[in-house]
Amino acid sequence: MQSYTRYERARIIGARALQISMGAPLLITTEKCDPLEIAIEEFQQNIIPITVKRK
Repeated sequence: MQSYTRYERARIIGARALQISMGAPLLITTEKCDPLEIAIEEFQQNIIPITVKRK
């Protein structure tokens, strides 16, 4: 797992939560309903399909 800064983590989780709230399919099976909580769980399991490009 790549090491992300706290700003990168916030951006990745926020972007994924927005995708989920707009109807994107979930990548995990969960009992949670809140898009932010689902995005955090996906991030913790390292399955969010978002990458960070650094210079």
